[in-house]
This record gives sequence, C-alpha cells and structure tokens, in this order.
Amino acid sequence: MTRSLFDSAYESQSGPWIIGEPQPTIIDLERDGWIRGAVLDPGCGTGEHTIYLARRGYDVRGIDFSSRAIEQARANAEQHRVDARFDVADAMDLGDEPRYDTVVDSALFHVFEPADRLAYTRSLHAATRPGGRVHVLALSDAEPGLGPQISETAIRDGFRDGWELEELRPSRYRVIVGREDAARLDLPAGEPADMLAWLARARRI
Repeated sequence: MTRSLFDSAYESQSGPWIIGEPQPTIIDLERDGWIRGAVLDPGCGTGEHTIYLARRGYDVRGIDFSSRAIEQARANAEQHRVDARFDVADAMDLGDEPRYDTVVDSALFHVFEPADRLAYTRSLHAATRPGGRVHVLALSDAEPGLGPQISETAIRDGFRDGWELEELRPSRYRVIVGREDAARLDLPAGEPADMLAWLARARRI
C-alpha cells in the first residue's frame, strides 16, 4: 500500500488493522516481561500500543509514515490522558544512533516487498542497541486470511544478517473484518476476528 492509501484508510477508519485497542499478543508480551528499556513502535498507526506502554511507564516512541495516523494517535493519547510520543517518520531510515532496547512491530514487517524487508531490518539494526530485541507480529500465509500474508521463510530471511532469531511461532492477529473479506472467509462483517499470524523474536547481535 502507498502512503496515500494508508492516509485514506485512516481518514475513513476502514483499515482492518484499526481495531481501537492493543493487540492481545502485544499485551501478552508486556505481561511476560519481554518489553524492556527504550521502546520503538514502528508503524504505530492510531497509537494503541504506544499509549498502552506509555501508560505503564515505558519510554516509548510511536512512528508512522502516515501523517493522518499520527494525527489520530495524538488525539487518542489526549483522549486517554496519556503523555505519549508520536512522530511522522520513515521506519526504513531510523538513523545510525542505537537508541532502542525493544522494538514492537505489529503488522509492519509484512507490508514490505522482500528487498524492502532487508532494508527495514538493516534500519532496525542501526537503531537498536546490541542485545536489544525486535518482536514481529505478522499475518501468516498458512491459512486463508486477509491482508499481506507472509511465510515463515520471509521472516527468517529478513532477520538473517546481524540478528539471532530466538523464536518464531504461530500466533494470532486481531482484525475488524470488512464486508468483502467477510463473504470470502464466511465471517460476520464489522466484527473482530483473530487471524493466524507469526510471532517472532529477534535479538540484535
């Protein structure tokens, strides 16, 4: 999807990833102690994960290349009375200063083409401190679903250089099912559904 298509999705609130709450899988990661230190939430969208983590006292920054997403994220933070940091920024160009201990990627990695995935993980490598971890939640192609689904191999290939892939396992990613997808998947339109996903944990070497 291009920037204009993402902007349009946020303006109309039509993206299936816009569910108005944090992903249950991300909540579980925080509960289990996997979120530590300075945190980056790339592709933060409307900001639910950044707000959730900021409320719990984490030093967290949410970024998105869609200015509409960041506008909504800031409005959501204000509505929830949470002091959360959001910036319009390119996850493919995070700079060369290793600032982050944890990266929470919820449905960003899977939108990239294969060559761009490598550029993205190089960008993450430059911005993550040695020993820092990236958590990736990405839609899986192992069953019918929606959105840009990817294979287990795509994640392994993306985190091949400069990373130790510590874990890669099936998980779930919650969406709001649109009308066209509902008919195809035999699910109720406008309701949440949990799609098969991958959950990966990579440590920066």
